Amino acid sequence: MNMRTRILEARRLVVKIGSALVTNNGAGLDHAALDDWARQIALLRQGGREIALVSSGAIAEGMQRLGWKKRPSEMHSLQAAAAIGQMGLVEAYEKTFSRHGLATAQILLTHDDLSDRQRYLNARSTLVALLELGAIPIINENDTVVTEEIRFGDNDTLGALVANLIEADGLIILTDQKGLYTADPRRDPSAELIEEGSAEDPRFEGMAGGAASSLSKGGMLTKVLAARRAARGGTHTCIASGHEPDVLLRLARGERIGTLLHASSSRLAARKQWLANHLQLAGALVIDAGAAKALHEGRSLLPVGVLEVKGDFRRGEAVACLDEAGEEIARGLVNYGASECRRILRKSSADIESILGYVDTPEVIHRDNLVVRAAS
Repeated sequence: MNMRTRILEARRLVVKIGSALVTNNGAGLDHAALDDWARQIALLRQGGREIALVSSGAIAEGMQRLGWKKRPSEMHSLQAAAAIGQMGLVEAYEKTFSRHGLATAQILLTHDDLSDRQRYLNARSTLVALLELGAIPIINENDTVVTEEIRFGDNDTLGALVANLIEADGLIILTDQKGLYTADPRRDPSAELIEEGSAEDPRFEGMAGGAASSLSKGGMLTKVLAARRAARGGTHTCIASGHEPDVLLRLARGERIGTLLHASSSRLAARKQWLANHLQLAGALVIDAGAAKALHEGRSLLPVGVLEVKGDFRRGEAVACLDEAGEEIARGLVNYGASECRRILRKSSADIESILGYVDTPEVIHRDNLVVRAAS
């Protein structure tokens, strides 16, 4: 099978554009480039495709407006630059897409929006409604309020999470490189472009280099990891140069541009997809070998298999399930808070009511709310 047809046949796409492209390497917003991408997206929309745009550039644009040459490290300075830059970024997108007859919507997300189940579903409903209306969501991390502890880390990760959120068929990451190489082409002239491969192939991590520039927080490694994250939801990823003429249109026609990292697994159920992509967990349960075996066989986690409770989580929060060696083998939504779990661990489900005075469910985590990692 020609893997490029997976993008050719994609009806819902997420396009992520990096800071260096959006701001012409920090010289200021590249309005000509923005207009060209808007033109291509408008043509894709006319062809019946739904497009969500994840755009970096707020901090870089803010730095340019403030006259800063070096990206600051202090959180408050980054937040100030983002607040200033976001004004220009969203205005530029609104103007350029309107010239092509498309409405736009600004969506600023934080980790909390995707880690809380209710807010996750609200964000999904809004984005899907916008796509169905024919609008182009312009999505960025809410850098003005996010803190280091709860940030996504880079917009490549955000792009993958948005792809999972809206169940996109494809994720296109535009960068200033032609794609993924066997080595860093800026340092190794013998490096060769990888045209396609599995997003789950661990070899690609070693081939990816560091940060692309002083403007971006990411680099090729974050793109490879984003492709892997997107693949867990069944989304295929193309990494290509934003400098290629008509790059979006040509990728959508199935042309062999850049690197295609395809998903080899089927799409996870929506709830399990959300669980698989939790960046931060509320706690952990250490389980015995029998419970670990049961999880791999598709069964629920019962209190009798829990050896230890880590953290102070509430009912309904996401926790990791660790084996006795401390390795994560699954994650899921708990039916009991940490204090209740500590009281019923190693106990039979039949004893829950007598211990707690009530019984919610006989399982600590039901199998429908579990994502189990493949056995190694």
